[in-house]
Amino acid sequence: MPPAVLMLGTGEYTTGFTGSGASDSDKSTGVVALVMLDLRRRGKVGRLGMCGTDGRKLPAIRAHMKAALGDVYSGIDPSCIETWPPDGVVDREAYVAAADAFGPGDVAVIFTPDDTHGPIARACLARGMHVLLTKPPVKTLEEHRSLAAAAADAGRLCAVEVHKRYDPIYRDARDRVPSLGAFSYFTAHMSQPKHQLDTFKAWAGKSSDISYYLNSHHVDFHEWCLRGRARPEAVTALASDGVASERVGRPCEDTITLAVRWRNKLEPPALQEENQGREGRQEGAAARSFTGSAGHAVYTSSWIAARADVHSQQRWFYMGHGGEMSVDQAHRGYTVAQDGKGFASVNPLFWKPARDALTREFTGQRCYGYLSFEAFVDAAAACNAGRAVPEDYDGVLPTVATTAGATAILEAGRRSLDASGRTMELVYADAAAETPVGIRALDFS
Repeated sequence: MPPAVLMLGTGEYTTGFTGSGASDSDKSTGVVALVMLDLRRRGKVGRLGMCGTDGRKLPAIRAHMKAALGDVYSGIDPSCIETWPPDGVVDREAYVAAADAFGPGDVAVIFTPDDTHGPIARACLARGMHVLLTKPPVKTLEEHRSLAAAAADAGRLCAVEVHKRYDPIYRDARDRVPSLGAFSYFTAHMSQPKHQLDTFKAWAGKSSDISYYLNSHHVDFHEWCLRGRARPEAVTALASDGVASERVGRPCEDTITLAVRWRNKLEPPALQEENQGREGRQEGAAARSFTGSAGHAVYTSSWIAARADVHSQQRWFYMGHGGEMSVDQAHRGYTVAQDGKGFASVNPLFWKPARDALTREFTGQRCYGYLSFEAFVDAAAACNAGRAVPEDYDGVLPTVATTAGATAILEAGRRSLDASGRTMELVYADAAAETPVGIRALDFS
């Protein structure tokens, strides 16, 4: 029997609905609910549920989903989705009752404000559910490590929905990184237009910030590229303000930049095995330590960009000792101009809301915005059938057991901002450890 799926969160990325109605971004159809409805049509998942906190919004959300999905795509019927809390009821802990309605082996997909991820995930794990969290999974390294332990204790799969890992260009770039030599420099930029702050007004600058929301994409990608080759050592953050605070009515950074110092392994991985076999265990241990050359990275995110041909500007540049790469993720050489809508650069590799011209069917199954969910559902089903165990997916999927480094960078950035730009050092158990165990302020006295 395919797993049932409980979607936690009813906002833009799940349903395409915002507080003012249908989203005017590139996700007006939503992503999560449409993917799950299509996976249900394909027989990969069964019963579907969706939980928010404000039941007063649910009638409008259902009407939106009927108009944007049910009336558009053949074979897609959003009326099958059960909802929590009851219509008209506001309940911040509705996820408890919703999770109680599902069972061991079912799947929870969490797309809620960042500061709510941990409690919701632990409640679902405690009920034996597999859990997929939007990024960042949690906001602190301590909570990340606690969540990984909870997933291990429950024997359930718990991963992060970082869909850029499924972008074919990003995956190819990641596979080329070893051929470029030791890491030297990386810079990434990602922004969204300032009107997006209206969608995020309830939590922006309150429960999270733009670095957690957008920098998390490229911090995860870069950390994934360098896993086992280099590790982050220290983080210093800078911020600009003046626009977002006025828009949301509270202190809120416009743009956040994280500057991160990295340390390469003593030798390129290709030489480590050679040295270990030739010179014995002691030399091999030294070669496995992160005591090599330094590198650095700069990750910038903003939510005060102007309206442009894309909803989200995003690009990066990577330099190694033996080569370099650059990617303009926002522009794939595909443009559309339409009366009443203007000019746009579109990226159907991420998401394809356009239906089949003849059959009216949804045809976005090969988009990386879809594949990240399907991969997790397939892994959960394999675990339920006894064909695999959650640990088999460490290094295959972005499990919480393998993504603590990215959370540590993001938390260190937030702590640096709160300390007026003081540098934060990532703490490791020893010189060979790949995952940080703590964060401390660097003392220059």
